[in-house]
Amino acid sequence: MAAPISASFPHLILPKGQIKDGLYTALRDAILDGRLTAGTKLPSSRALAEMMSISRNSVLAALERLLDEGYLFTKPSSGTYVAEVVPDQLIHVQKNLKKVSKNTRRSLNINPNLEALLDSWRKQSWLSKKKKIFHVGVGCIDLFPHQLWGKLLTQAWRQSYYQLGQFYDPRGYLPLRQAISEYVRSTRGLNCNEEQIIIVNGTQQAIHLTAYALLQENDEVCLDEPGYDAAFKIFRSFGAQINLIESDEEGMQISDITDHYFKSKLVYTAPSHQFPLGGTLSLARRFALLDWANKQEKWIFEDDYNSEFRYGTHPIQALQGLDQQQRVIYAGTFTKMMFPEFRLGFMVVPEALIETFSAAKYYTDVRSSYLEQVALALFIQQGHYARHVRKVRKACYERQQVLINAINEHLSDVLDVQPTDSGIHLICWLKAPWTEQEFISYCSALNLEIQPLSRYCQLESKKAAVLLGYAAHQPEEMVENIKRLAISIKK
Repeated sequence: MAAPISASFPHLILPKGQIKDGLYTALRDAILDGRLTAGTKLPSSRALAEMMSISRNSVLAALERLLDEGYLFTKPSSGTYVAEVVPDQLIHVQKNLKKVSKNTRRSLNINPNLEALLDSWRKQSWLSKKKKIFHVGVGCIDLFPHQLWGKLLTQAWRQSYYQLGQFYDPRGYLPLRQAISEYVRSTRGLNCNEEQIIIVNGTQQAIHLTAYALLQENDEVCLDEPGYDAAFKIFRSFGAQINLIESDEEGMQISDITDHYFKSKLVYTAPSHQFPLGGTLSLARRFALLDWANKQEKWIFEDDYNSEFRYGTHPIQALQGLDQQQRVIYAGTFTKMMFPEFRLGFMVVPEALIETFSAAKYYTDVRSSYLEQVALALFIQQGHYARHVRKVRKACYERQQVLINAINEHLSDVLDVQPTDSGIHLICWLKAPWTEQEFISYCSALNLEIQPLSRYCQLESKKAAVLLGYAAHQPEEMVENIKRLAISIKK
């Protein structure tokens, strides 16, 4: 008399009450610990069901999962077998390979311009899940109309349901480009049409596309000092030689470019609100820069990242709007006004460069997210964006004043606030004998994301200062944390 199947597979007898998941776990564990060796043929599903007193459907479900995950394989007209190499073994091998690769980093032969940036990249706090207080660059996320946006996304989906697969233009969704063109002409004084507009995934991609389209190895680029660190690193990754131009209360010192850096192919600047110092490029300097670019056939990248955050004063017309010879590449973003995860911005490129930048966009990521573009077009067309801008601008000014008053009341012996009529952060100069490192150590201990000015300097800072973002926080939250910081310092 033949022995029962259960005698050959005693480890598959399930505890009472465990059915489908229990069978999956029992088989997988038996394979992993070697009780079921590679090549072992399993009983039929019918036999397993009978042996375990469970339904055949439960057996089939467990076997199907193990087949999908690679623990088992089937032979036609033969049966089901344990795989030679199972997923967990593959994972183990991959882990070992990773350990080896750490010791052979120099053999990777990667782009040396990018490799030089890896140390600073590793210092970014990507994994932190804590709420960041005083984070620089985040707008009024609490004021964003989430419900309205959800309705517009639904409307966009319904509107686009029968158009999927028909969106080909790498420049972006035409109604959105038309809406942006009308908006920036009336609010920022730009001189453009929808053909010149390219939808991008934020300002950083706009900078990346500009470097991709215009620069060759060792081309010279002029940047603000201090300035936007991401711009510096992107241009460096393309092998550009960087000329650092100091800024003052009137923005970038243009005379330094025209007198000493005539070989520069491109000038990057943020004329509406120089980052991080906050100066506004004067009209005289704007005309001087445009005149130089025209006569020398150079390009200007105008980063207008937060021109909408202006309080009490009228902005000077954008460089692009003053440009009569089309030497300006203009970049705007919606991220600051919407929310950080909203990765849509736009470029306005000279007519002569439309084809070049369209190709650069296509060969980078083909095009930006379609549904979000449709929803944003509706958001602008229906007047929601303009109303949101007015609401946010009012709230930001109020929050700025609260933060200034709180610093002056509780930290006046440490910080000297620099007033500003624009932007979403404050720059505060440290009073002697305080150093940036000493002050930031107190901030870090309290989970405050206050940034040192030196982070944005490529040269040694002449004066110590820190940056505090205020747009993302309620007034009472800012006051409370400034008090916490003051108490911590005075202990």
